[in-house]
Amino acid sequence: MNRDEHIQWCKDRALEYLNKGDLANAVTSMGSDMDKHPETRANASLIAVGLMYAMEGDADGVRRFIEGYR
Repeated sequence: MNRDEHIQWCKDRALEYLNKGDLANAVTSMGSDMDKHPETRANASLIAVGLMYAMEGDADGVRRFIEGYR
């Protein structure tokens, strides 16, 4: 899987959690899955921002966090 395909796979999996209302697992799934490809290692600071959105119950913020990965 190339880098772009992997990122889309990560987004799709994270959005599944988000669409079920599971904000925290949406963020942690994105971070964990990004770490599974050598070209897409997750940045801990970015994950922290996503978790802040999740802790605040901000589903739109979590969606922006997920969809913002390039």
